[in-house]
Amino acid sequence: MAIQWFPGHMHLTRKAIAERVADIDVVIELLDARLPGSSANPMLAELTGHKPGLKVLNKQDLADPERTGPWLDHYNAQPSTRAIGLDASQTTPARRLIEACHALAPQRGGMAKPMRVLICGIPNVGKSTLINTLVGTRKAKTGDEAGITKMEQRIVLADDFYLWDTPGMLWPRIVVAQSGFNLAASGAIGRNAYDEELVALELLGYLKRHYAGLLEARFKLEGLASLSDEEVLESIGRQRGALLGKGRVNLQKAAEIAMNEFRSGTLGRITLETPEEFAAWLAAGQLLDAQRQAKKDARARGKKRAPSGEDASADGG
Repeated sequence: MAIQWFPGHMHLTRKAIAERVADIDVVIELLDARLPGSSANPMLAELTGHKPGLKVLNKQDLADPERTGPWLDHYNAQPSTRAIGLDASQTTPARRLIEACHALAPQRGGMAKPMRVLICGIPNVGKSTLINTLVGTRKAKTGDEAGITKMEQRIVLADDFYLWDTPGMLWPRIVVAQSGFNLAASGAIGRNAYDEELVALELLGYLKRHYAGLLEARFKLEGLASLSDEEVLESIGRQRGALLGKGRVNLQKAAEIAMNEFRSGTLGRITLETPEEFAAWLAAGQLLDAQRQAKKDARARGKKRAPSGEDASADGG
């Protein structure tokens, strides 16, 4: 199943970023620390690739600390890039962003050369919460739902520090299949774009392999290794009373429970991908995408040749 979600306002966001970036000194991209690779927007990299970048792994308080370190190393190794982890609701760590931006663009600062920063990220990654924390007041709308911010906002953090906030933006086509599942599990994709049961099964399958102890403890599961993903989902539904009658489990409700437990951090501190895993997923996705494009191009060439061949047959007759 390919998960895709690109509402109309995201086209406007793409255009706004392309127009704004020429006057920007630093681009901050907020990533979800639980899925740092999947939440990095490849289209954003194309739009802003020549600008210094600050990768902020937000929600690190929900992520697995043993996996956050390697991801920070991964991004810090990239040219003209710095990476930090934080929880956007905490004031002191959030102020580190201003210091990091000055480190990336030391020539900017003061009234003559004010720092101009663009902040971007996928939907529901915590941009509005971060901005409200930095400003100290409720400047941006927040909510546990993808696509809250719909318009660009200019925010003055200091006399010589301007911040432009953009709506959350995904990319027109998600090439990495696992990224689609991870984004949906995190709440970055609108609920009408995916089947919650399928996403929950994918999530539970990963948790069985990498966080079995957390699953067993939270949902009081026994013999987890011998259970299929479907049986785990059913067990969660029964344990939480998600029943339809006659002993049948409401799998839709059970899926909601599993994903909400992950999103809220109630299940534990979890990261759904490592840099190595994501690199492998990306390579596989790009190969499959190239194969699909080759088939599409071949069909297009065949359609162009068909009319001329038919005409030749007619003339020969």
